[in-house]
Amino acid sequence: MSDKLTHTDTDGAAHMVDVGAKTATKRTAVAEAHVSMKSATAELIKADAIKKGDVLAVARVAGIMAAKKTHELIPLCHPLAITGVDISFKWLSSSVLRVLATAKVDGKTGVEMEALTAATTSALTVYDMAKAVDKEMTISDVRLLEKTGGKSGTYQRDSA
Repeated sequence: MSDKLTHTDTDGAAHMVDVGAKTATKRTAVAEAHVSMKSATAELIKADAIKKGDVLAVARVAGIMAAKKTHELIPLCHPLAITGVDISFKWLSSSVLRVLATAKVDGKTGVEMEALTAATTSALTVYDMAKAVDKEMTISDVRLLEKTGGKSGTYQRDSA
């Protein structure tokens, strides 16, 4: 792995990496975020009893939209023709929701930022939808779990 930062020039100034000469490959990235809340809030979400509507359905759409707009939010990200985004949810306990985001592209640069943005935005949307009943919710453990494709190959986070 190179110690050189690719988003800075020889003078240390930030710049967008030129990916024009790179070969397009199938690339995927998987990221997660956790939303911790009161058990009563989780029960309301599970029962579709939050007044704003179906929390997980809205959070899913928000995550997909966010992945497609990542380049508008993160200054040095390239706009990508994303081929797929999947957002899923799993209750890890009576009060912790796991958001899992998978982004795919056939392109010259990876989709790690898109997956991370999707997971984070989905988690933020859960917060927004349920904040009227639980302002103490916490979003944590936002992280890349896996990426495939490209010159650097496959990365998989250790489970330890």
